[in-house]
Amino acid sequence: MNKDKTLIVGATTNPTRYAYAAAEFLKRAGKPFIPISIKKGTVLGEKILDLRSKPNLDNVHTITMYMNERHQEEWEDYLLSLKPERIIFSPGAQNPRLTRKASEAGIEAINACTLVMINTGQY
Repeated sequence: MNKDKTLIVGATTNPTRYAYAAAEFLKRAGKPFIPISIKKGTVLGEKILDLRSKPNLDNVHTITMYMNERHQEEWEDYLLSLKPERIIFSPGAQNPRLTRKASEAGIEAINACTLVMINTGQY
């Protein structure tokens, strides 16, 4: 199974938000992404999936987090169940508890900026 998708948690239709910029950067880099949020709409032609429905998703390589820590707890078990290779906690989304749980599950958890990682070839 080829894990190649990036799940953008906290996706938004607002082009001034970093989660939207992440979608733009991923698309420009030719990397498939799935926007997911409690918000509705589309991002660059991709429908935002309803986080509350905890959709069954396959081939998630990376979760990039754009939701602050106090809003993450409800979704932690769901996100870990997707078995990504890594979780990137963008600035403002750092979460020591989820970082520990991810590491215990064999998932790389890093505090970094997805935008910088893509622009510098670290993605």
